[in-house]
Amino acid sequence: MKQLVLIPLLVIASPAWADKPEVVGVVATQNGDTWRFDVTITHGDTGWDDYADGWQVLDADGQVLGTRPLAHPHVNEQPFTRSQSGIAIPDGITTVFIQVSDNVVGYYDDPMPFALPD
Repeated sequence: MKQLVLIPLLVIASPAWADKPEVVGVVATQNGDTWRFDVTITHGDTGWDDYADGWQVLDADGQVLGTRPLAHPHVNEQPFTRSQSGIAIPDGITTVFIQVSDNVVGYYDDPMPFALPD
């Protein structure tokens, strides 16, 4: 005689991950030998499980010139702007790249080019 055996299916709910953070604005101001970057980011922060956790300025070779960590979610503040001063840009560089990060993926591989003002 054949028996039908039912095995319970365990369903585990996982959090819905937000899309990748996006840079929606950059202002760069030179102050002597260094620069200040004001970077505006939008991201569907859901709380501590998924939030934009930083941005960095790169040269064309991918060398990190400056980093701005973000220490907490910005669920109710979208888009949001955070600044970093004291970023040294070597002479001759006219374009930098802004790379964003979230606490799920880390830094994304498609940094946004940004032409430095004259």
